[in-house]
Amino acid sequence: MLASLITTRNLNFFGAIACASAMLIALFMQYAMSLEPCKLCYLQRGVVIILGVTFLVAALHNPATVGRRIYAGLCFLITIAGNATAIRHIWLQNLPEDRVPACGPSIDYLLEVFTFTETIKSLWQGAGDCAEVSWSFLGLTIPEQLLLFFLVMTALTIYQLIRKS
Repeated sequence: MLASLITTRNLNFFGAIACASAMLIALFMQYAMSLEPCKLCYLQRGVVIILGVTFLVAALHNPATVGRRIYAGLCFLITIAGNATAIRHIWLQNLPEDRVPACGPSIDYLLEVFTFTETIKSLWQGAGDCAEVSWSFLGLTIPEQLLLFFLVMTALTIYQLIRKS
């Protein structure tokens, strides 16, 4: 019975719903809890959105074995980007106070003045506000929780890659 529920389509829908839930939580934290996201938070949100859309397209397309592996490989690469971004954020939060980078310009300014690639590079580097720990749950900061999320999504994509049918 359980094996019949674990289909490619259902796993991809699960991934899409998980990403949508993560975004809803992020928006709730921003607007209801007044936790302003930093540059790396915006970058992580972008990764979650791209991952969610990819899962949704894969679920709607519901391809056979080769297509399933292509979507899973793409999702795997996206989750690696998410893991790297979360690890970078955690690293910044654990820097000694005297080594924290200075705060830079706003995202609006970056998008107006720089190219998309330069903006992404600046977002990746983070800034002083990325080092602040403004909220935690069960002893985990927001980037640590996102790292766990991306690790689960990575495991899901690896499962999709290696499963037989």
